[in-house]
Amino acid sequence: MAFDIHSHWQAIRQLLAAGTPFVVVTLTSMCGSAPQVPGAKVVVCAGGPYHGTVGGGRVEAAVIRYASELLREGTRKSCVHVTWNLQTDIGMTCGGEVSFLFEVHQCSDWKVVVYGAGHIAQALVPMLLKLECRVTCVDQREDWLDRLSGHDRLTKIHATSLPDVLEQLDSASFFVLMTQGHATDLPVLQEILRTIEPPYVGVLGSQQKARVLRRDLAQAGFNEQQQQAFFCPMGLPMGNNTPPEIAVSVLAQLIQERDRLRIVDQKTKQF
Repeated sequence: MAFDIHSHWQAIRQLLAAGTPFVVVTLTSMCGSAPQVPGAKVVVCAGGPYHGTVGGGRVEAAVIRYASELLREGTRKSCVHVTWNLQTDIGMTCGGEVSFLFEVHQCSDWKVVVYGAGHIAQALVPMLLKLECRVTCVDQREDWLDRLSGHDRLTKIHATSLPDVLEQLDSASFFVLMTQGHATDLPVLQEILRTIEPPYVGVLGSQQKARVLRRDLAQAGFNEQQQQAFFCPMGLPMGNNTPPEIAVSVLAQLIQERDRLRIVDQKTKQF
């Protein structure tokens, strides 16, 4: 069967958009008898082969078992290269060897919800999408949402009532509030604090805005712990007040909190 690169990438885009973990297996070399040619690929999900083939039979069955095991283990290895003897490792009567590259793509556990699609969000969202995370952006203004380029890991939600969207979002997400101002930030913040306990909540603003938010929360009956359960001002104390540099400071804090909470595995860095 001829390898179709277009349908291969279409299948991968579908899995990325759905957030489904998968393994791309490529036949890199062969010696002796094998039912495919180097470069053949199969995409394997937890339920088995999803697209393509490396030849079928016992060889492909072994490939699928190995790829499925990598997914079950939740390995953070991005690439594994193996060489199998067709007789001793696969149990075939014909001789020879086959080598495969297993590229593991685990679904990211880090989700970020950005309320507001304004100037700072326009800088922040593309930077987030360069990382291993899934991003949801919510706004009442459809034209601002449209300014964000489409991406497999970006969900754009146009909503008349911003707080009502919360029930359809993952409560384990990081929540970033940068709407059009206090009047639209406060109802979303109240709904978050009232109904869920996310690992991170940040609100864009100044020290004065933070005091006003906490005063309004106290007047609405929120306790002291809830009044302190969010970052405001949001972001690390760095940079100037231009949208790109504010976005960098917010991103830096998000990464800092992600690593502190061990949301994703990170290599220990030595400097």
